[in-house]
Amino acid sequence: MRFSFVAVLALGLSSLAGAQSTAHWSYEGKTGPLNWGKLDPAYKTCSEGREQSPIDIRGARLNKALQPIEFHYIAGGVNLENNGHTVVAEVNPGSYIVAGGVRYDLVQFHFHHPGEEAVKGKLSDMVVHLVHKSAEGKLAVVAVRLMEDQGSPNAVLAALWQHMPKTEGAREKVTEFVNPGGLLPADRGYWTFMGSLTTPPCTEGVRWFVFEQELSLSRDQLRYFAALFKMNTRPLQELHGRRIEADE
Repeated sequence: MRFSFVAVLALGLSSLAGAQSTAHWSYEGKTGPLNWGKLDPAYKTCSEGREQSPIDIRGARLNKALQPIEFHYIAGGVNLENNGHTVVAEVNPGSYIVAGGVRYDLVQFHFHHPGEEAVKGKLSDMVVHLVHKSAEGKLAVVAVRLMEDQGSPNAVLAALWQHMPKTEGAREKVTEFVNPGGLLPADRGYWTFMGSLTTPPCTEGVRWFVFEQELSLSRDQLRYFAALFKMNTRPLQELHGRRIEADE
């Protein structure tokens, strides 16, 4: 079952980040991931889909035809929302990427703890998903895996965390300029594959780009988010013969 982008908007684009759509869902118990497909007919792709995310990345094939992703991110204010499943940072228009010759505008980014995408079975401490859409309504997500480090805090996270909305439904406006480019690693090598939203309605047809290099965050930054969201990660999904490609 595939949704048009208009339908995704109707259900809430931030469903990619865990926003509530029709039936209540969660990350544990009777409304947890194993039962998402049973909670609402709109969620049946969660259990019946063949291109579900997240996945365990292994056995990637080198594709020399893949081009580097062009990032055109600009600094600006963001609006933070705690939707009960994660914190979503809604950005001002103007930031975009070009991937495979297609322009995708940055719509929002959000976080999962621990990370969702695994690399040879290993999860990162957190992950940030930068959500983009094309003029035709296609979705592309850039995933950056975050690992705890004893070094300096990440500057973008530092700016966001001080405005963190702590209760479900709360919103905070970050007026100082934040550049999402500060959430990208220096090495832009990536893995790519077709997948889905990682939350209900689990819509497929999403192009994923997962950076090979991890980004650091401080122990305090990790603990601060984990105190609000102890676990907001969907279990790994079957690959079902999908091809994972690497650009280098």
